[in-house]
Amino acid sequence: MKLVERANVVKNPLPGRVIQLVTGGKGAVSDSDVITMGFATYSAESGPMSPHRHVEEIVYVLSSKDGYTRHGGFGDEPNELGERVKLEEGMTLHFPANEWHVFDFDEGGQIDIIFFYSDPTVYDKDV
Repeated sequence: MKLVERANVVKNPLPGRVIQLVTGGKGAVSDSDVITMGFATYSAESGPMSPHRHVEEIVYVLSSKDGYTRHGGFGDEPNELGERVKLEEGMTLHFPANEWHVFDFDEGGQIDIIFFYSDPTVYDKDV
């Protein structure tokens, strides 16, 4: 077991968010070949986020002030994002494989989440 405290995880500023990567991926605190887990903060400090997608993703909302998500569409481009879904503390979101989604907020807002997604090759492995 490896105990990881969020306060000790390096903050990595990216366009549209600040990521603290706990498992999986380059720079993570703990190695994993099958799952990525971390924290993400969305605020004016990071600017707007571009829509993105994963093999599959689960998000737990730690806090949200005037934050929302838009999601939808499975094609090559994020052309079908739907209406805003207001985010509230305690919500769990499950984005199916390759569904486009984005997190955003109104002026003065912010969102803080925990995210989990699998390695795209996990479906090809005997786990």
